[in-house]
Amino acid sequence: MSITIIFFLGLFVALIGVVPPGLLNMTAAKISLKEGAGRGVMFSTGVCLVVFIQTYIAAIFSRYLSNRPDIVEILQRVAFVIFVLITIYFLVLASKQEKKQEAEVEVKSKKGRFFYGMLLSSLNVFPIPYQAYMTITLASFGVMDFERISIITYVTGAAMGTFVMLYVYIFFFDRIKDKAFTSQKNMNYIIGSVTGLVALITFINILREI
Repeated sequence: MSITIIFFLGLFVALIGVVPPGLLNMTAAKISLKEGAGRGVMFSTGVCLVVFIQTYIAAIFSRYLSNRPDIVEILQRVAFVIFVLITIYFLVLASKQEKKQEAEVEVKSKKGRFFYGMLLSSLNVFPIPYQAYMTITLASFGVMDFERISIITYVTGAAMGTFVMLYVYIFFFDRIKDKAFTSQKNMNYIIGSVTGLVALITFINILREI
């Protein structure tokens, strides 16, 4: 598989994971609005450094699991159930919840924003199981292998994909912040749709192996 394709796969998978508004991308947008784009970019750089490490750990874990098809089969079924439940939650229940206010943290320097990004990204461990599952799925479809160059290329793409989406939030959030697109209800529908798509891909992959 071409390393260019693997790079863009990593970028695309990371984009999907960061599209829904969450702590990291919303914090990057708020920092940019209040303190300038430069500090928002520094925050995003810190986030992406940790994402690079997390994705690498996930890929190494996936390489180990790829040699244990029995475990992969169990994890696929568990992941399918989890994604279905998450989809139902966001599409049916979470759409009724009111928007919660996030705590704001003041950090003065650009260097402080960089380490703040690393800190928040470290607390967000979701990329590890998410990327582990996605790399196993890509490998099962034969579009990725676990050679060292492939892993580094994929991980780099994932870090870049995360940065691209944070960059989009930084520079365009002020234009869409008052739009219906950013309402909590619509965001829950978007998240539910994304997890539903992942659940469908998982189900197809399970059927292929029966």
